[in-house]
Amino acid sequence: MTTPDDLLPVGLEDALPQRALAITQAMRAVLDAMDGHGYDRVRPPLVEFERSLAGRMDGVATRRMVRFTDPQSLRTLALRSDMTVQVGRIAATVMSEAPRPLRLCYAGDVALLSADQLDPARQRLQLGAELVGADSVAAASEVVSVAIDALKAAGAANISVDFTLPDLVDTLAEEAMPLDAEKREAVRRELDTKDAGGLRDAGGEAYLPLLYATGDFAKAIDTLAAIDAGGALASRIEGLRAIAAAIGDRARVTLDPTERHGFEYQSWFGFTLYGEGARGALGRGGTYTIRGSEEAATGFSLYMDPLLDALGCATGDAAQKLFLPLGHDRDAAARLRAIGWRTVAAIGEGDDGAALGCSHVLEGKEPKAL
Repeated sequence: MTTPDDLLPVGLEDALPQRALAITQAMRAVLDAMDGHGYDRVRPPLVEFERSLAGRMDGVATRRMVRFTDPQSLRTLALRSDMTVQVGRIAATVMSEAPRPLRLCYAGDVALLSADQLDPARQRLQLGAELVGADSVAAASEVVSVAIDALKAAGAANISVDFTLPDLVDTLAEEAMPLDAEKREAVRRELDTKDAGGLRDAGGEAYLPLLYATGDFAKAIDTLAAIDAGGALASRIEGLRAIAAAIGDRARVTLDPTERHGFEYQSWFGFTLYGEGARGALGRGGTYTIRGSEEAATGFSLYMDPLLDALGCATGDAAQKLFLPLGHDRDAAARLRAIGWRTVAAIGEGDDGAALGCSHVLEGKEPKAL
């Protein structure tokens, strides 16, 4: 019987056996793909000092973290809301002497104090990879390629990658399209919302053509190059073309140079991953700087719930389940488990294999269909 005390907080839910199986299978596939590209897995703690979590990346909002006081140190602790910042801390401290570029990957739960309107979940399984020590075109090309391979390994189909330039406004505002510092945030916001009227009102009329440099990459990048008559974006445009060429036909590539949602700390390059059947983005990534060490890095993060949507189901395919009656042949059962069977052993006379979800029963040394 369920009582009010058994209810979970808003934004939290149990993953029951079939969904938990699907999550585990997809997680293994993603981690295996990253491991295959030479990324070593790390496991940061669930809780850290708030200042540490907030101090390694620009734009990390502590107000979204679940915070509490450490009874030992009396300092403020926080549940991690993003594992990328923890990997940055590891790279900058205990692995500061490791050879660069440093390739690290991770998988673990993150928690938020409150959900946002686009995603009601307050706990998420985050998976990702970070290439520390480089934010070059070659590094970005590798990271995007690893992300695509990881999604394909998990079963995602018809993947598309949307490129953006997170520092676009700051780059143009310096000389090519001069803009006072106090107006830049408003211009970024209006570009992000694609509001032409708001952009004019914010003093960003010169930035209006950027709203139309979006869509299919080949056409949009040519539009962006035509807008960039002064050449302020020349190196970035060249870099985007090279990254798109490295992707080839493994994914559809689009461009939205003014997109800022989800890119709180990225620098010159950002990308969002989409897949067929997913309600939202499968993940995001890009280039950034680890504060403290001031080291360049490139990486991506994937989230499991949208990935399961992209797979078209919330269940996994389990191995066939074999019922083991009382007094069964234990050596035979061990042999069958070794080749992939799942076994359920009877612990009482009344146990029924069919009722326990088994498809077969062990008779002698071999399984027999129920």
